[in-house]
Amino acid sequence: MGEYWYNVTTGEVEEGRKSSWKHLMGPYATRAEAQQALERARQRSDEYDELLAQEREDDDGSPPHQQ
Repeated sequence: MGEYWYNVTTGEVEEGRKSSWKHLMGPYATRAEAQQALERARQRSDEYDELLAQEREDDDGSPPHQQ
């Protein structure tokens, strides 16, 4: 079984690492997982931001700063 990589420069999924590491996210077990790389990263980032905001609010009792 091969590994799949998401190329952030081209927006394409590569089977096997063909491009420079600086352009790739992965590896992923399936093509479908690789195709969802950016969305999963966005979700994780949003979840982390929410966690940090909640911790900040818990620490000082004030609401988090909104951008």
